[in-house]
Amino acid sequence: MKKSRGRTSRKRKRRHVQSFMDGVNCSHKLEYINLKKWLKDRGFEDSNLRPAQFWDTGRGLMTTKALQAGDLVISLPEKCLLTTGTVLSSCLGEYIMKWKPPVSPLIALCTFLIAEKHAGEKSLWKPYLDVLPKTYTCPVCLERDVVSLLPEPLRKKAQEQRTMVHELYMSSKAFFSSLQPLFAENTGTIFNYSALEWAWCTINTRTIYMKHSQRECFSLEPDVYALAPYLDLLNHSPNAQVKAAFNEQTRSYEIWTNSQCKKYEEVFICYGPHDNQRLLLEYGFVAMNNPHSSVYVSSDTLLKYFPPLDKQRNAKISILKDHDFLENLTFGWDGPSWRLFTALKLLSLGADEFASWRRTLLGDVISARNEQQTLTMTAKICHFLIEETQHALLQISQLKRNKENLKTQLTLVEALRLEDLKILQKSAEILCNLNMATT
Repeated sequence: MKKSRGRTSRKRKRRHVQSFMDGVNCSHKLEYINLKKWLKDRGFEDSNLRPAQFWDTGRGLMTTKALQAGDLVISLPEKCLLTTGTVLSSCLGEYIMKWKPPVSPLIALCTFLIAEKHAGEKSLWKPYLDVLPKTYTCPVCLERDVVSLLPEPLRKKAQEQRTMVHELYMSSKAFFSSLQPLFAENTGTIFNYSALEWAWCTINTRTIYMKHSQRECFSLEPDVYALAPYLDLLNHSPNAQVKAAFNEQTRSYEIWTNSQCKKYEEVFICYGPHDNQRLLLEYGFVAMNNPHSSVYVSSDTLLKYFPPLDKQRNAKISILKDHDFLENLTFGWDGPSWRLFTALKLLSLGADEFASWRRTLLGDVISARNEQQTLTMTAKICHFLIEETQHALLQISQLKRNKENLKTQLTLVEALRLEDLKILQKSAEILCNLNMATT
């Protein structure tokens, strides 16, 4: 007979399992000890938040006390924030102020991050730089083999992002060269493309929104960035309810929770009601079971199921374009969006119904035939996207076996595609039920 391990053993096992679920406290790690000391010197009072490693979200912050709605989560003094004001008060300031045409606030911050990272031990911001990610998974950083496996609309945006960052680098090279008197090493080596890509991703994924007054030494682009050490360890959850803003009285950036959080649980903030494609594009991650997730239908996919011989085809496309019905057409957890269904209803209008196109855009029912054809076309597009997603998942699975170095990037795209597949399968089920109800 198997010997019972007893109540003490069961309690210990429960505590071990709970500890794993809650997260592993990382406060003892040297980089976090140094960061907390550095922040304390700048006026940050130690809060109830601890850096921790979580099994599902990776690095984040856990609370050491239960939080209630209305509680202050964190208050980070202005002295701890890295803004364009920080940059201008550094040795880079005089070079930025005399450069024409003026650099953007974004480039000023990128330049500062690159310069401070290059300074190493001499940097006043070293404790913060040491905890920043060494690499990112924004689309601009993904290998081309991985980008090709993204859904079509996101793939296009990923390519646009890559082009934009490259153009930013090319247009800033002359300014970088002007900084040569500050460095013993050649500025071309310090301010190379990979350095700018890292700095751009740091700012794009980690800054908080903080509006600053317009300065003449900067271009007219909005100056709304602030890097917030320690606070930026808070991860996103679409379900988190928080209030975040700079408090003019306390001169601190504050986050207040509008919901409860149990002791030793991860504390989340919400970056906004973003779908997973937006989260991956802007922040380099996806959120599982995201209620805001959508699968986008490109105009090419939309039009491939309609006969090219339809005499009104070009007129219909023109109407959809003029009324902005060729973008943001989606499938969601509750099926096809109203915009997608309306676009398909207009494309399904018969020759004798075309005069009613305005009523279609307002959501009116034109005919039983039009409704039925729209349902049929929507289902066809949904099934096409299911097959396309399944094919992409198969390719990802094969690449993960063959290219170990791309595993992290591929796992990210796989998570996005798996979420897309769930949404499309749910939509297919909804459409099947609608079809049965109308026949």
